[in-house]
Amino acid sequence: MEAFEIALISVGAMLALIYIGLHIGTTLALISFIGVWVIKGNATIALNLLWVSAYDSVNNYVFAAIPTFVLMGFLVAAAGMGRDAYDIAQMMLRRVKGGLGMATVVANAIFAAITGVSVASASVFSKLSVPEMLRHGYTVRFAVGTVAGSSVLGMLIPPSVLFIIYALITEQSVGDMFVAGIGPGLLLTVIYCAQIFIMAHWFPQSVYVRASASAQSTAVEPAQEPEKGEILRKAMPITLLITLVLGGLYGGVFTPVEAGAAGAFLGLIFAWVRRTLTWRGLWDVLLETGSVTATLLFLIVAASMYSRMLGLSGLPNELAAMFEASGLGFHGLLTIYVIIILILGCIIDSASIMLIMVPLFIAALKVYQIDLVWFGVVTVIATEVGLLTPPFGLAVFVVHSTLARADISLKDIFIGAMPFAVSMCVVTALVVIFPEIATFLVKLRF
Repeated sequence: MEAFEIALISVGAMLALIYIGLHIGTTLALISFIGVWVIKGNATIALNLLWVSAYDSVNNYVFAAIPTFVLMGFLVAAAGMGRDAYDIAQMMLRRVKGGLGMATVVANAIFAAITGVSVASASVFSKLSVPEMLRHGYTVRFAVGTVAGSSVLGMLIPPSVLFIIYALITEQSVGDMFVAGIGPGLLLTVIYCAQIFIMAHWFPQSVYVRASASAQSTAVEPAQEPEKGEILRKAMPITLLITLVLGGLYGGVFTPVEAGAAGAFLGLIFAWVRRTLTWRGLWDVLLETGSVTATLLFLIVAASMYSRMLGLSGLPNELAAMFEASGLGFHGLLTIYVIIILILGCIIDSASIMLIMVPLFIAALKVYQIDLVWFGVVTVIATEVGLLTPPFGLAVFVVHSTLARADISLKDIFIGAMPFAVSMCVVTALVVIFPEIATFLVKLRF
């Protein structure tokens, strides 16, 4: 059996094992080990692959950015900055029809700029936004769908853990990836708000409990004019954190690792000053950070093994030659790539999709002299759609488990999030058609 055929069989076996419930990291490691063993006919070589991959894949200083940014995200959430972001957005949009939905989107965008973890966004705003929207006459599906849908901004608007992972896989600048995510992230925020505006005006039955003037009026926040001092008090810590982390990173003051560490330290200070974090809470934050980091690093090690196995098999080069001979062209190949990502999003998480698909397709796409920074943005947006699609839908499950209400089902959240998933597909298409959405600021930076 040829190495190419072995690699093809390994891809099918991998998808089958994932679908029956085996952990993605374990699956990648197992398939890679067996694949190398069969290709080389030597178990010792396959065993050597294990420790070489484990050492080489994470023996990189930049990988330390993952735990620092994850820790920053959890500390910022513990400091109550998610509530501050929501309060500011709510003050700005309280008199607009569908304003609380838009406030949730804008607050998620602000929160994304200081965390970079979609799970944290989904958890925080499930507690903040859903009760408020239900109290003001919004439907359950709209409320939970808006929270789940807007939580994906956490991985698109910098800083973003997924951008860090992609940068490490493709040897791109983390700073460039962060800058490239700003345009698409803001575009998605605007499209989300426009979508809510259209739904509230032309399809009110999908937004309000009763499609009547009285119900719609209750959905508009009747609060008094906010005091400027209150807005400033809530906005100042957020502004300081964004300036420190992103300003320091883009200005060349910090490396990505140092930027994450500085943000985590400032988040800890804010939590301490506000007395929102107990010693027990800090321990829980550290444990959660360790759990997320260990999971991501194990996935990266396993994906490194998988990439090496693919390299030995020659599958990426064979695919590149096959696609080139097919006459599909760049856009045809890119369409296939995005469709496969969307399908995989139904069964596995975003980081795993990226770690599997990028090494598999990058050789075929390099023939077309693509901008790898732009390609990374397309990849991240497409993989994030999977957070909202059944049956996996990680963001949906986070919202469901955080609320833990018998009257809110997974079905309600998936249906409510569907318009947002469609909007993400639209943004993906726009970034493909107009690459400048992602690359303009990167070019301007230089």
